[in-house]
Amino acid sequence: METAYRPELEEHMKITAYRGHIRNHRALCRELGIEEGLPREERERAIILKGYEKWGDALPAHIYGMFAFAIEDGDTTVAFRDQFGTKPFYYYVTADGRLLYGTMIRDIMDKEGFVKELDERQLQIYLSLTYPAGEDTFFKGVKKLMPGHMLRFEGGKAEITRYWHPEYAPDESLTEEQWAEKIHTTLLDIMKEVKDEDETAESFLSGGVDSSYVLAVSDAKRANSCGYEEERFDESRVAARTAEILGVEHSVALVTPEQFFDIVPYVMENMELPLGDASAIVFTIGCLATAKHTKLCYSGEGADEFFGGYNMYRNAARYGDELENFYVGNTNIMKEEEKQRLLKNYDPAVLPIDLTRRIYAENRGCDPLTRMADVDIQIWLEGDIYLNVDKMSTAAGLEVRMPLTDLRIFDIASRMPARYKVNEEQNKVAFRRAAAKVLPEEIACRKKLGFIVPIRLWLADERYNGDVRRLFASPFAERFFNTDELMAIYNEYTGGNSDLWRKVWTVYTFLVWYEKYFG
Repeated sequence: METAYRPELEEHMKITAYRGHIRNHRALCRELGIEEGLPREERERAIILKGYEKWGDALPAHIYGMFAFAIEDGDTTVAFRDQFGTKPFYYYVTADGRLLYGTMIRDIMDKEGFVKELDERQLQIYLSLTYPAGEDTFFKGVKKLMPGHMLRFEGGKAEITRYWHPEYAPDESLTEEQWAEKIHTTLLDIMKEVKDEDETAESFLSGGVDSSYVLAVSDAKRANSCGYEEERFDESRVAARTAEILGVEHSVALVTPEQFFDIVPYVMENMELPLGDASAIVFTIGCLATAKHTKLCYSGEGADEFFGGYNMYRNAARYGDELENFYVGNTNIMKEEEKQRLLKNYDPAVLPIDLTRRIYAENRGCDPLTRMADVDIQIWLEGDIYLNVDKMSTAAGLEVRMPLTDLRIFDIASRMPARYKVNEEQNKVAFRRAAAKVLPEEIACRKKLGFIVPIRLWLADERYNGDVRRLFASPFAERFFNTDELMAIYNEYTGGNSDLWRKVWTVYTFLVWYEKYFG
């Protein structure tokens, strides 16, 4: 027999920070005796409190969805972050032993006892990876609670425990079609949970299979894309064809170079940490445009890492055990020798590869593709993709839900043999076969392009890069960089070596962020 949610729980336990969306709320409400008709915020608060009362630290194992939350129970604070890190959680211990925390860094910065200092060591990691990887941030003492981790704070001490990590066990008993069917039926079940009946959602749409698949299985009546005047970079034309086939309205936010560069300071301020992913700027523009006509939108993140979506994964077998010595994630744009020349305060003890040693120790014995993807799942997704999606959608007043980022989807991927993920001709092999159940083959099997931006052209154009030149010649740059080396990279890039755009952009975004927070 169901019993009503008891508000008296909050007399000794209270939720002091929470952001997320609990997908399996219907099942949890039935199990915990909570009225399903409660408003979403009240319902999810009830699930967390009653779930913690019943299951304690095992609560996250019962939740499907996105979450980061803290509960104060007497003199003890506990906090949890979801298994993939879709929502951020930060904490800081003051000099007098108090815990400051929140789902935004600004939640900590605004509180008494916080001392704002730069952790310059993180610049070395950033210049290679282009995103803030690992538990440390650019703010000294401010740490990220990492995905699949919980925090317990009592007696002035913080204890971090890992409650989940990716595990892989290839199952050779199923065919490619059977794996595709598992993906498809599981996604259909998830789509039943991804929003309430009284909510209306739209969907982001690129030219790729992931967002197209999500749109095809959703009830969204409108799709949103970004486009450019430069036709060879513009996927919105392909997206328009997908929307036409699926019979949904299609909106395109045309991104101009002027708009792109003008919004960079806004992006770095709201990101709270520097991010050298140029697509984050375009995503921001897309969020702001989409938020004008909806407050809820689907997106397709997660499938590339789970199911072998990146073209480089097709080379995984060539690397073998050598992966451990060089592969630190999806991006690695500056080697140590270059950073040593570029940085005034280079520390040879701070290396990106140190972030991946634990991961490689865990997945030793797995095939090379799985090992590569595992690094991206644990480092790249959290540090770049989910950071961008969460921060910039929140800044725009838009909620983004990612149906493909789900433990049930990952469970399929973790058991799927590598040959059903990539082969010599194609990536995401079984995933594309699943998508082809609701999409034309031309869309389901379209070659992956990535979220491309014409930045390599715009960044070299003096009509648009005035702020880049200003910051490269600024006292901020002088503080961190040997400016002769920095300008040598910049001049070679503007002189025609367009392959250097990522290095220029990564330095620039750091300087924009630094000026915002420390200038």
